[in-house]
Amino acid sequence: MATIENFIEEWHNGKPYIKAHTSGSTGKPKEILLAKSDMLASAKATNEFFNIKADSCLALPLSIDYIAGKMMVVRAIEAGCELIPLNVSNNIIIPDEIKKIDLLPVVPSQIDSLIQNKKYASKIKNLLIGGAAPSPCQCAGLSDAGYNWFISYGMTETCSHVALADSFGSKRVFCAMPGISFDTDEQNRLLIIAPGFSFKRLQTNDIVELLSPKKFIWKGRADNVINSGGLKLHPEELENQFRKYLPGIVFYLTSGKSLKWGSELVMVVEGKEDSGYLLSVLEEAGIESKYLPKRVICYNKLPRTSSFKIIRQKF
Repeated sequence: MATIENFIEEWHNGKPYIKAHTSGSTGKPKEILLAKSDMLASAKATNEFFNIKADSCLALPLSIDYIAGKMMVVRAIEAGCELIPLNVSNNIIIPDEIKKIDLLPVVPSQIDSLIQNKKYASKIKNLLIGGAAPSPCQCAGLSDAGYNWFISYGMTETCSHVALADSFGSKRVFCAMPGISFDTDEQNRLLIIAPGFSFKRLQTNDIVELLSPKKFIWKGRADNVINSGGLKLHPEELENQFRKYLPGIVFYLTSGKSLKWGSELVMVVEGKEDSGYLLSVLEEAGIESKYLPKRVICYNKLPRTSSFKIIRQKF
């Protein structure tokens, strides 16, 4: 495992690029080269948004092996502020001597420990959630505990996030970071427009509802869309609805073969769960039958990437 010192040495080695790896959640992980100028532009935008200055304090409970960890170091370098490394663990522990943290990045698996330690809310000015979408229950728990949180949208190729959804709206609307705007193609796939970055324009494979050049609602991956007898289903969008009624259940929705419809919606669950009970809960919650899973498949343990993202399969 690399260290912060290793990364700082690479940052100052005179080369224009940093080596990084994609997460592997949508395909085989691959090594890519990120322009340091892009990473610096991203860090400046984040620091501007969160008002990170020389007297600010950042903390890092994530691995430096991934872009989220690397970018926290770059933000600290750009602002000239303090960066405090924390143990990389799902159980976040903030020492008593640390009185304030202006920005703390976390992944969903770390959120529960923050909810259980409400005393940290008074220390942490902003939480930056990345890696995967948190559940509605986790979002509610953070808000009830007094945390100010933001969900990030981005990828390794964009050097971290290009948009954030905050804790104040009833819908999860992503708003562009400074210097970023958006458009869509004919398939409603998001196009990132970033004049200050080397890539300038980046076509994603994410289906969105574009509200304005600066705002969108994320619906899911284009390659995950299920065409079931002409009905187009967005698994990630449905997952967000289902999780409101299935707290604590780890699952994802995917496509399965159907003799009648060509493809059908399948729920894949971690652990031994009663499929009849899960479906009855969703029915009682008012989910229309056309949006209900046609099959439920249970696994003792779902496969994950090295950064703990669930690897989706089709059946």
